[in-house]
Amino acid sequence: MTAKLNEVKKHLREGQVYRRADLLQWSNAVDRHLKLLREEGVLTKLSQGLYLCPKKTVFGNAPAEEEKLVKSFLKDHRFLLTSPNAYNALGVGTTQLYNETFVYNHKRHGRFKLGERFFNFCIKPHFPKSVSKEFLLVDLVNNSDRLAEDVDALFARVVEKAATMDVKKLSLMARDYGNLRTRKFFDVALREAA
Repeated sequence: MTAKLNEVKKHLREGQVYRRADLLQWSNAVDRHLKLLREEGVLTKLSQGLYLCPKKTVFGNAPAEEEKLVKSFLKDHRFLLTSPNAYNALGVGTTQLYNETFVYNHKRHGRFKLGERFFNFCIKPHFPKSVSKEFLLVDLVNNSDRLAEDVDALFARVVEKAATMDVKKLSLMARDYGNLRTRKFFDVALREAA
């Protein structure tokens, strides 16, 4: 048993996230080995069937990197991570801090706790490969009903901000990634900015 367990340990890398199924290639008793690895602190359970081999730091175990965590959870590399906290950098008056990350993806929908963090998975038919300020502004309007801000005052500042941005790029982002309400909002806002 010890030899087989050591064989499994040999393949584990600090900072990596593993699914139970990933360990099947090295273990002939995966559930027993998972239990022993958790008892030894070699693996930490993040959610059902998802484990972290924690990276040791002087401050204790480092949490899993969001990218690795979400990639393992989805079993897919096609997703976009963003947060309502990113809206604060736009300069439109949002100041709240949120303990949530949005995961735009093609597979899962719902709010999941992975480790000690909450992720809001949203199925979207398409989304950009990376976050731009134009995308964030569109995303802010898409999610305005979830924000703890005065929406009317916020929308007035969004209109002002839109006038200072690349109108063509913002228009494309609204068309490609905005919901119906957001597309209508930017149609009016960008017409006024022109």
